[in-house]
Amino acid sequence: MNDVYVIGVDTLRFGKYPEKSIKDLAAETVTGCLQDAGLEKKDIQALWFSNSGWGDSGQSMIRGQVALRRSGIQEIPITNVENACAGGATAFHHAWMAVAGGLHEVTMAVGAEKLYRDNAKAVFAGFLGAIDFEACLEIVKGLEGVQFRLSEEDEVQIRRFREKYGAARSGKGKQPSRKRGFTSRIKEARDALVVAIMLGEKMGYGPMRELVSYSKGDHSPFMDVYGFAARQHMKTFGSTVEQMAHIASKNHFNSSLNPNAQYRFQVPLDQVLADRLVSWPLTRSMCAPIGDGAASALLCSEAVVNRRGLRRQAVKVRASVLGSGRERSIGFEEPEIGERLSRLAYERAGVSPRDIRVAEVHDATAYGELRQVENLGFCPPGEGGVLAQSEATGLGGNIPVNPSGGLISRGHPIGASGLAQIHELVTQLRGRAGKRQVNDPTLALAENGGGALGAEEAAMGIHILEGPPR
Repeated sequence: MNDVYVIGVDTLRFGKYPEKSIKDLAAETVTGCLQDAGLEKKDIQALWFSNSGWGDSGQSMIRGQVALRRSGIQEIPITNVENACAGGATAFHHAWMAVAGGLHEVTMAVGAEKLYRDNAKAVFAGFLGAIDFEACLEIVKGLEGVQFRLSEEDEVQIRRFREKYGAARSGKGKQPSRKRGFTSRIKEARDALVVAIMLGEKMGYGPMRELVSYSKGDHSPFMDVYGFAARQHMKTFGSTVEQMAHIASKNHFNSSLNPNAQYRFQVPLDQVLADRLVSWPLTRSMCAPIGDGAASALLCSEAVVNRRGLRRQAVKVRASVLGSGRERSIGFEEPEIGERLSRLAYERAGVSPRDIRVAEVHDATAYGELRQVENLGFCPPGEGGVLAQSEATGLGGNIPVNPSGGLISRGHPIGASGLAQIHELVTQLRGRAGKRQVNDPTLALAENGGGALGAEEAAMGIHILEGPPR
């Protein structure tokens, strides 16, 4: 295998861009990435384009070719990548493979996504494609009947939680809800009808009506998956909702220092706990938002680094691992995909978890970060919440996690999230992260998972990066 380096990165500020198309977002990040590397479009020899949701708007094929032609990128191989939330990591891995295998000298990975729509119900319905869609009714039935039903103990905990922190269904500090006007009710009915027709045509109207009866409300079904997993962790290891709130508050603080973050405000611990419950024990502030965005990375061989004089900005890829989930029982007895892949990544990089100085992990919810720091070996199983509460994962801690703010507050436009992680870590390793710069980073790790089949993620990518000489 040839050594591979990241010489250019870029991330647009994640957020809501109703006036911009995916073509616009892709063009902006490609331009920024090339400028960071000091290269031109003609230097790119192959490109991987990550996107998950454009097909719902009609562009179900040749997405990369369509998105990038306006940018003047054509003729070269463009491979379209769809791997749910792990799409960005997947694009990066294949761009790395092409250089590591000697096929190309300069490759690029681009992720662009538009999730924000006026019809929020359509957005949440779209997430059904990240599970086994043909079996989604059976899956939801099983989850509702076996896993997601709250026990009496859960109900008691929720009552105590509300009494202690004043958590309200509408969110603390918000204006009192108003009665919906006629126009609002008409729009809601129209949105529901549009989604019903969309799902009915895909799965049949009988199954669609039955699926709607199991609806969990105005959030992604993955929030319920995370909520269930969090409750299991609490019962098995004694982790607490306060520990998850600490993670969320920490990441909101980090994002307040990140100009690329969707949310740039702090959320103190008490406000995280008092926010609206989404899926017990997760409050709204513990969950990633819906938004748009794009990110990219430019990779090259060592020969290009030397020819171009890029050594001081080149970040070496010590390991890049991509894998898929497997069938296993629900619980914590067997190693999860994050643990299995991270062991492989550490072995290939010739390092251990103790050598990692900064990490970006897939925190679609605060529980996601809590569990992944365990899987990655930063602490023993069951102690992810304890690690966070000790401040070890803060910017000044022993192993800063999600200095960007993570998915929770940097944002999570699915196809771009994994590449935004790479951008943050490269920025940290170059020592250019400003007020959120961690202390003396040398090795960094990115973990990006996506989809769900059974008890774990359907896909995941893990990358270990080494900083340039200082």
